[in-house]
Amino acid sequence: MFYIGIDLGTSAVKLLLMDRDGKIVNIVSREYPLYFPRPGWSEQKPEDWYQQTLLGIKELIRDVDKSRVAGISFGGQMHGLVILDEEDRVIRPAILWNDGRTAEETEYLNTVIGTEKLSEYTANIAFAGFTAPKILWVKNKEPENFARISKIMLPKDYIAYKLTGVHCTDVSDASGMLLFDVKNRRWSQEMCEICGIRVSQLAKCYESYETVGTVLPGVAEELGIGNSVKVAAGAGDNAAAAVGTGAVGDSMCNISLGTSGTIFISSKKFGVDRYNALHSFAHADGSYHLMGCMLSAASCNKWWMDDILGTGDYGTEQQAIGKLGENHVYFLPYLMGERSPHNDPNARAVFLGMTMDTTRADMTQAVLEGVAFALRDSLEVARSLGIQLTRTKICGGGAKSPLWKKIIANVLNLKVDVLENEEGPSMGGAILAAVACGEYESVEEAAGKIVKVVETVEPESALVEKYQERYRQFREIYPACRELFRRNGE
Repeated sequence: MFYIGIDLGTSAVKLLLMDRDGKIVNIVSREYPLYFPRPGWSEQKPEDWYQQTLLGIKELIRDVDKSRVAGISFGGQMHGLVILDEEDRVIRPAILWNDGRTAEETEYLNTVIGTEKLSEYTANIAFAGFTAPKILWVKNKEPENFARISKIMLPKDYIAYKLTGVHCTDVSDASGMLLFDVKNRRWSQEMCEICGIRVSQLAKCYESYETVGTVLPGVAEELGIGNSVKVAAGAGDNAAAAVGTGAVGDSMCNISLGTSGTIFISSKKFGVDRYNALHSFAHADGSYHLMGCMLSAASCNKWWMDDILGTGDYGTEQQAIGKLGENHVYFLPYLMGERSPHNDPNARAVFLGMTMDTTRADMTQAVLEGVAFALRDSLEVARSLGIQLTRTKICGGGAKSPLWKKIIANVLNLKVDVLENEEGPSMGGAILAAVACGEYESVEEAAGKIVKVVETVEPESALVEKYQERYRQFREIYPACRELFRRNGE
């Protein structure tokens, strides 16, 4: 049998076809527009997501026996606000995870409602990218649209609805809305009241590996598949990537170097750090996870290469980099503000330490190291909770760089396990579909049998020591700039 994993990303939808043994049969990617109506705003049209997903599925299964397609599931960009009216029509373009318009609403939640209450209700505090502040923004700035809301959904869940007719979400994605009681895996009545919405306006919440329905007859006919094909709830992109890389069970770690960057730590037990610097979310395997999320990771390197240096030859640029651990240039990777651990939408990217002998390669190296240092910021929070890690999996576009993996291994002092495939969320979605269809008894069993490590990048003690000193200096830069960022953002 075949299983489809759909990774609904920020720039494109990536679709993966996997057989019952975990072998990848085909991969397809289709892009859609991203809109920036005002500085700091980021939107997409849900209709574009669905159109490209349908076209992508058709292309994905074009050359296989379509009768063998058994299940579909998802990984998807988190936190985006999709609102539907009573006839299930999209009311306005979706407000995305990297949209920064909700500073006022986020401040209200964290200061007027208070971080202690937010943490009590949801295990998290408000970040500008979360869904609840977006709902308050619509309520405050677009009351006519707020009054029309019948259903509130997340990006991947809109695709699931269009395929099945079921308003659904999953526990991992719901955790990032600031509307979900993570510990008890249910919607928070208190948060709904704070946002002026009803629980009935939210989708039914499932475990990620549970079946929400089957493909609607008309959709099945259009795609050429059976209408008994099951659709599983799926997961937020980071939880799906963790499934796809085998970061399930207890004390497993995955680093994702995509548009955003995350360090993801799975746990059998629910937990929250003292300052809510890390997100505490439900995991797609039925347990929990802690996650540090930086808004700009591989996108920092893409910005530096494409927009500043004007080259697409990333490999050649990295070949010019000399000694690691000795670079005198630093880079704060806050191109779109920052989430973990600073929660500062006003934070900005900074180069520091340039001299007359600074080279192009020094600045390229600083970008790669800056992302690694920022990931370590979140790792240090986890270590403060007594979590001891010795290794991590890695995925995302940035993980294709051998140099970047070496930098991360030594900056974080972790063994970095490289996987046979680095498909992340789309692979995780396919695995969740296989579990929903009974191919495997659990997510842990499926990941254990499917995910294979082919190489491990080991940290080097001398380089770890050098980076320890560089990281100590890096940590002093943001506090020194914070007030300047705040004044510049006013």
